[in-house]
Amino acid sequence: MAKILIVDDEKNIRSGLAIAFEDEGYDTAQAEDGEKAWSIIQKQGADLVVTDLRMPVMSGYELLKKISGAYPTLPVIVLTGHGTIEDAVQAMREGAVDFFTKPVDLDHLILTVSKALSNKEIKEQNSRLKAEIDTLKKKQGYHEIIGKSARLVRMMETIEQVAPSRASVLVTGESGTGKELVADAIHSLSPRSKGPFIKVHCASLSQNLLESELFGHEKGAFTGAVSQKKGRFELADGGTIFLDEIGEIDQGTQVKILRVIQERCFERVGGEETVHVDVRIVAATNRNLEEEVRKGNFREDLYYRLNVVHIEVPPLRERKEDIPLLVSSFLETFNKEDGRDVEGFTPAAMKALMAYSWPGNIRELRNTVESSVVMSRTKRIDVDGLPPQILESQGDECVRIRIGSSLEEAEKAIIAATVDHCRGNKTRAAEILGIGRKTLHRKLDGKVVDDGE
Repeated sequence: MAKILIVDDEKNIRSGLAIAFEDEGYDTAQAEDGEKAWSIIQKQGADLVVTDLRMPVMSGYELLKKISGAYPTLPVIVLTGHGTIEDAVQAMREGAVDFFTKPVDLDHLILTVSKALSNKEIKEQNSRLKAEIDTLKKKQGYHEIIGKSARLVRMMETIEQVAPSRASVLVTGESGTGKELVADAIHSLSPRSKGPFIKVHCASLSQNLLESELFGHEKGAFTGAVSQKKGRFELADGGTIFLDEIGEIDQGTQVKILRVIQERCFERVGGEETVHVDVRIVAATNRNLEEEVRKGNFREDLYYRLNVVHIEVPPLRERKEDIPLLVSSFLETFNKEDGRDVEGFTPAAMKALMAYSWPGNIRELRNTVESSVVMSRTKRIDVDGLPPQILESQGDECVRIRIGSSLEEAEKAIIAATVDHCRGNKTRAAEILGIGRKTLHRKLDGKVVDDGE
């Protein structure tokens, strides 16, 4: 339960605000001047401060400066009976999140408090996630794969165990799961890490081009071969070659790759000289190669030579507990790349990200975070800042209201449905509806609420 510190030299104002905040479910503490407030903050702590500006002993300005210097994440709302535009500008420059003049609109103040606490929660969550990411990176030797789910932990343990060996590795998994990162991790954690890491995306090349890319060619081997060219296997000598989408290659190229694995040698296209290489092979596919072997599309002997160690990369929908960590990492990346200062995703937005099925896996999540950061006009990204496909996947929730219902009955039905949608979180429901939590309680209870409240 959040604790709000109320600082004002007028006792009636302190007491009135305390009652209002406690009705909303908050804990409160009170101080009649800035000095006593500062003592409370240091000894007892607070989640938010509402302070007057003009007070004896220590003014609200002095208190605001102290808080900004020592507790930069502690939100402060200024409330004064002598407010001017200059006062408001100065208070905001000193770090206040908002500025109110007396008499105050309680509903507006309570909503502001709720948003400020939500922002504070987002900042603190990001700090926790960053600390957790740093801890994970210290535990494992490879820093680009992020996650704490059981499946990812087991995968990283397998990578660390197999990396020092020379064994060929077959990496399988859906598109966008990060198979290339697994290959990079195997290379980086191996004794070959100082050697070359050569990537080949097999599906992007035709049969003739792929053969030339893999094994090189001699001058005059075909039209356009104006000079000798080394192939990717030759370039990878002493290191690792990553054959992505290995299931797309033709039978002729499969035979030549099998020979490289068995004999560690090959001839360039159009050449007679045998080239010897010391290369570790990591292959990846999103196809079921066992099924391709049964169909006759993939050589069985090559499949077994590649599949000495099998690593399956889990889809994101099966490791959703890793989403907050990944979002935090991507957010930091795109804030730096795009010169932005987005603080994070609201709880509602994060809930939507967690609920989505992510057919495009981590690649889709990364693109979603980048898009949300680039398009955001605020420092926190809410549900309406997410791409349409994520919002559409949440489904439309409707409230059925019988024709002939009074406005009071319709209002009560909408409020009840919103509270249910928020799983009983009345603070979040009040924020969505644009009313104070106390007002929401009264409307749910069927009590009359004055228009001026």
